[in-house]
Amino acid sequence: MHLPPIPIEQFLARPFHLFDQTWLLLTCGDFSAHDFNTMTISWGSLGAMWNRPFAQVVVRPTRHTYQFMERYETFTLAAFPEACRPALQLLGSKSGREGDKIAEAGLTPVAARHVPAPAFAEAELVIECRKIYWDDFDPARFLDPAINRLYRDDYHRIYYGEILAVSGVETYRNR
Repeated sequence: MHLPPIPIEQFLARPFHLFDQTWLLLTCGDFSAHDFNTMTISWGSLGAMWNRPFAQVVVRPTRHTYQFMERYETFTLAAFPEACRPALQLLGSKSGREGDKIAEAGLTPVAARHVPAPAFAEAELVIECRKIYWDDFDPARFLDPAINRLYRDDYHRIYYGEILAVSGVETYRNR
């Protein structure tokens, strides 16, 4: 991977912008075994929990990526330049069950530095994570009734991943 490492204490992120505006690719599986899948996500969080840096992502059980998240212990999150927006749109709208959507999107999977899950050559940020917790959303606990309107009985599974490594362009480094 060509991106320079960023020490976690120098990682500079605008989480709302990353998830809601830039979008991220969530990729899990094993690069060396060529057994992985990716999907575009726009919901999640970054922070500190249990004295560790974490990334939190959600995946619906109906998504093809879900089976990879269940089977594998690591995942990556990748941000891309705006020129890759069409690829991210395709990867968020097509299922990997029907073919090689990554090849169709024109992105190049590459080995990540610290985890078996792949990164992408075109990425400008890669966050490498190891799963440390999961839970399922319970609609009975939604305090705002409007949240439930975003679902049709396909509630997300929440995954917390300990951030093991961050690599990226200077934009993501705080000196």
